[in-house]
Amino acid sequence: MAEIVEAPSPGERASLNAAAPAPLRIMLDVIDRLGRLDGWIGGGCLLTLTALMLAEVTTRALSNVLPFFPPTISIAWEYSSYLMAASFTFGAAMTLRVGGHIRVVLLLKNVPAPLQRALEVLAAAAGFAFMAFLTSAMTKFAWSSFVRGQVSTSSDTPLWFPQAVVTFGMLLLTLQFLARAIQAALGLPLEDHRMKASPVE
Repeated sequence: MAEIVEAPSPGERASLNAAAPAPLRIMLDVIDRLGRLDGWIGGGCLLTLTALMLAEVTTRALSNVLPFFPPTISIAWEYSSYLMAASFTFGAAMTLRVGGHIRVVLLLKNVPAPLQRALEVLAAAAGFAFMAFLTSAMTKFAWSSFVRGQVSTSSDTPLWFPQAVVTFGMLLLTLQFLARAIQAALGLPLEDHRMKASPVE
């Protein structure tokens, strides 16, 4: 009797980490999914920031015509700074996975393939160490604000909340650097161009 072999699911077939050992493949795939989430959150922050700025401009314009209309949205500038900081951190992990960060590859293009991989591992490990330090420092900073009950002066917003959001974005970038180091060490594809908005020629 012939043995029935179960076909891989579409998600498994599409995974660029399929050649990795099972536990590592699961971890790398989870980090890739978090990277996609990171990009969506960053896009959402940018859209919210745009909407807030448009609302502020509209409010100011209407106040020139309608005297009873408030001249400004009191939280607009404060929250736009929070959203801008979140936009800078969110999206960074996804950008790393698609190869969107600016890199100087002159050395990489002029060395043998094994040395290229070694340099990629070292660069990713250095990025991981640096981001791990920043994430740790930002976590302590947010925790300190939470313990002290610090709030903003203009809206009484607890400062730990926007700080925690930025910290989460940093954590996702830290994990993506870790994944890149492992992928480089295992000879896996380092960039997933399918995450880009337009296909690569």
